[in-house]
Amino acid sequence: MHPVYSLILSYIFKYQYIIEPNNQITIKDIAEKANVSIGTVDRVLHHRGEVAESTKKRILAIVDELGYKPNIFASNLASKKPVTFATLFPKPVSEEGYWTKPMIGVQKRVAELKHYGVQLQSFTFSQVNPKEFISVAEKIVSIKPEGVVLAPFFKKESLGFIELLKENHIPFVFIDSEIKDAGQISYIGQYSYQSGMVSGKLLDMMLAEGNILVVHFAKEMDNQNHLVEREKGFYDWYKLNNTSSHQLQTIEIADTSNDKWMKKVKDFITEYRIKGIFVTNSKVFYIGRLIEKFSLEGLKVIGHDLLTENIGFLKKDIVQFLICQRPEEQGYNAVNKLFRHVVQKREIEKEKYTSIDILTKENVDYYNEFSKS
Repeated sequence: MHPVYSLILSYIFKYQYIIEPNNQITIKDIAEKANVSIGTVDRVLHHRGEVAESTKKRILAIVDELGYKPNIFASNLASKKPVTFATLFPKPVSEEGYWTKPMIGVQKRVAELKHYGVQLQSFTFSQVNPKEFISVAEKIVSIKPEGVVLAPFFKKESLGFIELLKENHIPFVFIDSEIKDAGQISYIGQYSYQSGMVSGKLLDMMLAEGNILVVHFAKEMDNQNHLVEREKGFYDWYKLNNTSSHQLQTIEIADTSNDKWMKKVKDFITEYRIKGIFVTNSKVFYIGRLIEKFSLEGLKVIGHDLLTENIGFLKKDIVQFLICQRPEEQGYNAVNKLFRHVVQKREIEKEKYTSIDILTKENVDYYNEFSKS
């Protein structure tokens, strides 16, 4: 350790009861009251090693009784141990793709926390390859990060990864989509179900009559929880409001590598007399291309996320509304949750829902996605 750090630490520990308000409680005080070693208290507080359950409960009760707060400054100086957080997000489909955006917020917060020794290792997986998700997840566990920010894109594979994280006592935060009661310390993102409800209301307000098509551009649809929840919220809005003037249909498009899907959707629109379309993810620009290609008129369209192509169709009034969810802010707040939990040992909110923003061609130029300074 550098001599300067040693000198500072000596003053911190020697005069701790003077410089800390209210004679701050130390680990030594807890150990003496619990009649255990300082090392045992340290293992309990930092979730390291094995401690008898009865001992652990006794120590935690004393921690609460004494109101112990860790001296983070002294702890960081003493250990100088880096804190590694890992992220696991889908690979962006392009440089402008949705999943480039959360990483902007992640990197911003990590840069702000460098003086705490916070480091980042980022990992991605193919949006059409669940097996790659499993492989990358195993790599993350092998590096033993202090925390993980996870987009549970594939629900089944995510649950397997979560079990590995729990076994290795690695805390994790969900971003973008949520699996309820899976052991996460927090979730940062939209309330997907409510987002679907909002979209249902907007589309109903635009359509006096006519049928509605819900479009999923996704592979293994049943395994993508946030899209399922958006669809459920959308359907439930019509059920709860007894709207009988519209019939709802759903179609799934797993492959957009060629134009075959376009004919399928065009024929569906014609056969079912579709007047409104709800796209459950950021790929609403595909519907914009379809409408332009076949010169379809009179359709009202709602989609998600502020991608460059989506904005283009919004300004052309081919798409009427985009539902946005501040992905950069999600990334920023997810890292911050891990920092507060892992480094600061603070309690954090179990869920932090981001706003459901409604954009039109009239307000899109004034939308500030990421307001963190």
